Amino acid sequence: MPDEPKVIATEAALELIEKLKAKYGPLMFHQSGGCCDGSSPMCYPLGELIVGDSDVLLGEIGGCPFYISKAQYEYWKHTQLIIDVVPGRGGMFSLEGPEGVRFLTRSRVFGQSADAGAT
Repeated sequence: MPDEPKVIATEAALELIEKLKAKYGPLMFHQSGGCCDGSSPMCYPLGELIVGDSDVLLGEIGGCPFYISKAQYEYWKHTQLIIDVVPGRGGMFSLEGPEGVRFLTRSRVFGQSADAGAT
């Protein structure tokens, strides 16, 4: 298993997380794989989304737990997720929606340089 964190956030994402924490209190993330929200990381007030045995705690970003479903983790276990922010509308249930931006997941294969092909 790599020593690198499985999930990290860009400076822009960390700034948005702090803004959302000031508005809503403690937060949590879940990497969506659903049909309605595509594959966006979803941001919720801490505890609003019930996680269970079918979810994996990938790590923390901005002091907030970040989960992914076990099935999705199996596909992405060799990659580092890089959470970023881009202009546009987020998932309809994600807290950043009213801000005019959305969280976006980029990834890189462990062992690949951070500059080499983050998608």
